[in-house]
Amino acid sequence: MKVLCIGDVVAGVGCRFLREKLPALKRSMGIDIVICNGENSADGNGVHPTSSDFLFQSGVDVITLGNHAFRRKEIYPYMEDNEFIIRPANYPPSTTPGRGVCVLDCVKYKLAVINVMGNVFSSTALDCPFRTLDGIIDNLDANIIIVDIHAEATSEKRSLGFYLDGRVSAIFGTHTHVRTADCQILPKGTGYITDAGMTGPKNSVLGVKPEITIESFRNKMPVRFEPLQGECSMDCVMFEIDEKTGKTINAESFTIE
Repeated sequence: MKVLCIGDVVAGVGCRFLREKLPALKRSMGIDIVICNGENSADGNGVHPTSSDFLFQSGVDVITLGNHAFRRKEIYPYMEDNEFIIRPANYPPSTTPGRGVCVLDCVKYKLAVINVMGNVFSSTALDCPFRTLDGIIDNLDANIIIVDIHAEATSEKRSLGFYLDGRVSAIFGTHTHVRTADCQILPKGTGYITDAGMTGPKNSVLGVKPEITIESFRNKMPVRFEPLQGECSMDCVMFEIDEKTGKTINAESFTIE
């Protein structure tokens, strides 16, 4: 089977570009499951029901989130009701809306998607993603497991990759909005990439107008981020997975323009 993982979708401009490109890409590559990070899919940051519905209607099967997941309170009940939008599992379970895992029953196999967030350079101290994943994986009824690690540090992401090698089918990183050059199959059969990249305006800084981020760095004063409109690209990674073994047999990253 083939699983397509799409890097952070930024604002309405990114959502519209995904809808324009995804259907044909699924057909041409024979994609079975699509996972995308949608924590920045709403204009002005965060995620809301409208942007989530748009992504699902565009052909996305599972939406993962991250540190901006809870900026808009209107998403809270949506996350409770829709099992296919998941937030980082290492948030406190008793006080956090939604869930950190979903399982898709695909008849011949079950595919689980897990979302966790890293702690290095994070302003929010969460439960250890390594231990959180231990507890989840040991109790999962699924032969294919995909992990989205939403984190800043490449060292934390790669360490997690080797820690889970052979225990999950594939791991893709999100959050930095820059596609890394280390798409690979780890020694024990787990597909891996440190960061899948971004879906949104090409000539931007993480999807934002460059002049705004430059002003922020130069003047050290608060600014309102605005998404850049214009030419877009969609960063992706495709994992081909053996349904019997749950191991990745092919991994490739690419950009659609």
